[in-house]
Amino acid sequence: MSQYKEETRDGMRIHWDAPIVMDDGLTLRADIYLPLKAGQYPVILTYGPYGKGLAFQESNTVAWEHLVKHNPEVLEGSSNLYQAWELVDPEKWVPEGYALVRVDSRGTGRSPGFVDPWSPRETQDLYACIEWSGTQPWCNGKVGLNGISYYAMNAWQVATLSPPHLSAICAWEGSSDYYREATYHGGIMSGFLTNWFPRAVHRSQFGCGERGSRSKVTGELVCGPEILSEEELQKNRIDYEAWILAHPLVDDEHRSRTPDLSLINVPVLSAANWGGAGLAHPWQL
Repeated sequence: MSQYKEETRDGMRIHWDAPIVMDDGLTLRADIYLPLKAGQYPVILTYGPYGKGLAFQESNTVAWEHLVKHNPEVLEGSSNLYQAWELVDPEKWVPEGYALVRVDSRGTGRSPGFVDPWSPRETQDLYACIEWSGTQPWCNGKVGLNGISYYAMNAWQVATLSPPHLSAICAWEGSSDYYREATYHGGIMSGFLTNWFPRAVHRSQFGCGERGSRSKVTGELVCGPEILSEEELQKNRIDYEAWILAHPLVDDEHRSRTPDLSLINVPVLSAANWGGAGLAHPWQL
């Protein structure tokens, strides 16, 4: 079982593996970074599948090396111990008066459950995490979403549900039309998700135990101490290729994962570069 604990380090009060209980009884785990001074702060929240304890430097080494080579200022003002793929650095945001909440999405990292990215179930989970964060004693009632790609896509989705404590979203490079921008581009099946899922998510699935990584900060297993067999892991995640092949046209399943952007009523900062991903696979030519 994941163990909740608190400590003070690197100028922050940190809650490791804070429990957030969903409406179906499942408990998700979150790491929370707070300023040293007690108070109420706006929250920057993320909910995703890459393992909140997996360092950027380890999860995407080439990208990290490229980043610091061309933008060495990234290294300034931070130990960089808490850097995570596609997320903000706590050591730079917490001193500015923000609380950061990083949630392991259902079935990944230290959160149990079935892995089904951008599904209605995940959107309900994210809604619950927003409302939980917005009512904590260290929050001033304002929760913002800020993250790239995956985190932008689920931000679009949950914003359409208007969680009362959601104040703004920063959706960076995330598709918003699940059929036209994620699974089928111009009616052509994209190989992006079927490549991304086993490469980037399987390694962080809950139950990998010692087969997964250890946090460079806490020394704890990124995917929790529980050990599931390969067969159990497979049963606990969507078969992406089978799902995409079974839904070649826009249908209710695609619509359930595609937000109606007209329903969003909070401030949005968005930038996009999302096109042609995965269309060059030889088997698709």
